[in-house]
Amino acid sequence: MTEFAFTCTGVRADPYAMGPTLVFRLRVTASPPTRVHALALRCQIRIEPARRGYDDREAAALTDLFGERSRWGSSLNPVQFAQVQVMVPGFTGEVETDVAVPCTYDMDIASTRYFDALQDGEVPLLMLFSGTAFTGEGGFRVEPVPWDKEAGFRMPVKTWREMVEQHFPGSGWIRLPRDTMDALVAYRSRRALPSWQATVEALMTAAGERTP
Repeated sequence: MTEFAFTCTGVRADPYAMGPTLVFRLRVTASPPTRVHALALRCQIRIEPARRGYDDREAAALTDLFGERSRWGSSLNPVQFAQVQVMVPGFTGEVETDVAVPCTYDMDIASTRYFDALQDGEVPLLMLFSGTAFTGEGGFRVEPVPWDKEAGFRMPVKTWREMVEQHFPGSGWIRLPRDTMDALVAYRSRRALPSWQATVEALMTAAGERTP
């Protein structure tokens, strides 16, 4: 059986993607250096929030996810970030390839809320691999890549923020149910408000959350 090892060597925001996308650089090593014709990988990425510290501002922003800081001993559990598939081309011994991970700025998603709460530093990630390898010198044989293959990686928070700014410069995004959106459209129309920002500010003023 071929033994596979995985190392994440870096990450960047894809400036040419249609939507927010992170590209992780993955190094795959096969031992012994047998010919690998192709490697069909499944990659699950999760956030390991207990593996970094948080200042008071970040802790306050994470309350909705993990509760008060006093509870974090039991509530700071891993958060699912992404699950993608990647086809690694043929190689012998070692190869590097890109793993593209489409992202969202939907604040209903736990991973997005986590990223948005961080001010600086790094995000502790764990990449879990499985899949199928097609190997062999003269012909080929099929080998599994078991789920115990993993790679830790600390992604700079600034990389996430750069990606978001490419697609949502200076702004955020909120998903609303259709009936709520229809009611909001009607509210804006009745008051002839010039923008969605003005609409939200008018609602906050009416609720006493903002000074006119």
